[in-house]
Amino acid sequence: MTAVLELEALEVYYGASQALFGVNLEVREGQAVALMGRNGMGKTTTIATTCRMLPLRGGAVRFGGRDISALPAFRAARLGLGLVPEGRRCFPNLSVTENLIAAARPGPWDLARVRAFFPRLQERADQLAATLSGGEQQMLAIGRALMTNPRLLLLDEATEGLAPVIRQEIWSAIASLKSEGLSLLMVDKTLSEILPLADHCVILERGQTAWQGKAKDLTEEITDMYLGV
Repeated sequence: MTAVLELEALEVYYGASQALFGVNLEVREGQAVALMGRNGMGKTTTIATTCRMLPLRGGAVRFGGRDISALPAFRAARLGLGLVPEGRRCFPNLSVTENLIAAARPGPWDLARVRAFFPRLQERADQLAATLSGGEQQMLAIGRALMTNPRLLLLDEATEGLAPVIRQEIWSAIASLKSEGLSLLMVDKTLSEILPLADHCVILERGQTAWQGKAKDLTEEITDMYLGV
């Protein structure tokens, strides 16, 4: 499998404060990678940096073998980076359909396919995004990202704050995307839900890559050390 995403020795700052200290990460074609760590360890910063929403002070972001470190976010997105951001961030004053078509790019994922994938988006087609439930907004955020026809889908806390039954529905949808061969970079705190889907895991500790390996090699000792309360 060739690498679709390579993060090499990322150094990122917020003003004078350094947030990432040499983060390394790789996602191969068709692979699902879990990016894990306690709160405040740099997961969302890594996602934002990958999508070129934060500047690099050091290191490189390569996508499909191309160095995109100097690209603006909109150009990186056009190459095939599809983001499902933390907090969903749907356009509240647009309808469900308008949210979806606002991000559309040519490819197999079109309005009909997204509606078939999430039938509730068909049922709510003319509703404003602000009037949807949290679970429906999350489906919309994923659907909007799929409408960009991404080569890599980045999911930042895609099930946070949702009821258990809705969480299961979202995870089932993500599993379906993986089975279709879509490359995934996933952030989530619930190990019991993310690990069955993950081929590879990367754990961040204070802005550094503290551990990485296959999901099956993630021992209780490692999770207690880096993910425990």
